[in-house]
Amino acid sequence: MKNGLSGETMNTILIVDDTPNNISILFDVLTKSAYKVLVATDGKSALEQAAYALPDLILLDVMMPGMSGFETCRLLKNNTATQAIPVIFMTALTETINKVNGFNMGAVDYITKPFEIHEVQSRIGTHLALANLRQKLEQMVTDRTADLNNALAEVGQLKDQLQAENVYLKQEIKESKNPDDIISQSKSFEKVLNKIRQVAPTNSTVLITGESGTGKELLARAVHHLSNRKNRPLIKLNCAALPASLIESELFGHEKGAFTGATAQKNGRFELADGGTLFLDEIGEMPLELQPKLLRVLQEGEFERIGSTKTLKVNVRIIAATNRDLEKEIAEGRFREDLYYRLNVFPVLSIPLRDRKEDIPLLVNHFCMKHGADQGKVIDQVPQKVIDALVAYHWPGNIRELENVVERSIIMSPGRTLMLDDWSPRKPATAPKGSLMTMEECEREHIIHILNKTNWKVSGNNGAAQILDMVPTTLDSRMRKLGIKRPGQFPI
Repeated sequence: MKNGLSGETMNTILIVDDTPNNISILFDVLTKSAYKVLVATDGKSALEQAAYALPDLILLDVMMPGMSGFETCRLLKNNTATQAIPVIFMTALTETINKVNGFNMGAVDYITKPFEIHEVQSRIGTHLALANLRQKLEQMVTDRTADLNNALAEVGQLKDQLQAENVYLKQEIKESKNPDDIISQSKSFEKVLNKIRQVAPTNSTVLITGESGTGKELLARAVHHLSNRKNRPLIKLNCAALPASLIESELFGHEKGAFTGATAQKNGRFELADGGTLFLDEIGEMPLELQPKLLRVLQEGEFERIGSTKTLKVNVRIIAATNRDLEKEIAEGRFREDLYYRLNVFPVLSIPLRDRKEDIPLLVNHFCMKHGADQGKVIDQVPQKVIDALVAYHWPGNIRELENVVERSIIMSPGRTLMLDDWSPRKPATAPKGSLMTMEECEREHIIHILNKTNWKVSGNNGAAQILDMVPTTLDSRMRKLGIKRPGQFPI
């Protein structure tokens, strides 16, 4: 409400009276007082004007032809559009019962005729000020209520997020390994760890490749725990462990009712990892139709929950891992090339156990302590012949296979000495040609070995040519001469 001063919106007053002289006096005085004045001479006209113009105050006569002032007031108060307008009765009826009736109908004041104009002005000013104050208080309540509802909604959202984080963090605690527990004295694996130490303090995306069982997840955890994000969660999603239909919901979340079975809003892994790290294991299993959406988050840091149009922004560091040859997956149309280049910012190759066999004794002792404690046993003696047998094996299943062998042997060992009586090592997939090989055969075996380590990447950084200290074209020529072909391809 405004007080009618120059430069401010005028208050509007509706005069309802059937006496022309009263109307004329009130119209002149109120107009000079900078009010906008409307006039009605009966109840019906008053209701129509009030509903249309919504005046700030109504001066209402009681005794009028047709509809009385009391009935007019009752109808005004029954209309949600006009019920808040203050009504002041003006009448010659001075009996107390009439005043009581007026207030019962919803009036705010009662002026007896003949009225004093100064009294009318004073009453109008008072009730306009009260109405203005009431409006401000109601707006404050509305604003505070909205703020409270927003705060409650935010608290609810944070509570849901905290509960979801707790679920994942409990799982992380259950599965986590301290980065200091990486067991190695191998010079070749030390190069891998040096790369981890170099990239960890940055925010760069890391792609860890290598055979199954080589410890790619352990390397991912090391990157996180050595980074500036170590106090925020490391959230994991195994792309091979979930049906394709669920991966999108797990990554990006969904709104209640977004699809059948979505009974509540769910925060996705990207939201849970905000400020921290998201580890996408087996990224090569990511469905092709979801890859553009993942690429968008990597590039722009934003996404929408399923069933929502609200764009969410997150700050998440991505570490991905795979045992697949992603370049081959690209060539066969199962992986997007642009996503591959976005993930392959800092590649790390997790080398197989057969290339770090000097770590086998350390790993055996570590697994003896770990699984011996789980089984209530003390295995503190490992004969040299056991170590020799384990070192001689080619370990196609890598560290995971070694751990399983040690755990099973602990169960079978009767005392404190590790026994391998129940273990029968598997033969290599390709038997050696013999104890003696020609120089050309040795060269061919060595080149294939290096190509396997680089996932058959010939040229470029960390390619076979670089490792072999050869010019890429020279290596191509030697491969043709030796008949070396990439698995699944025609001979070179």
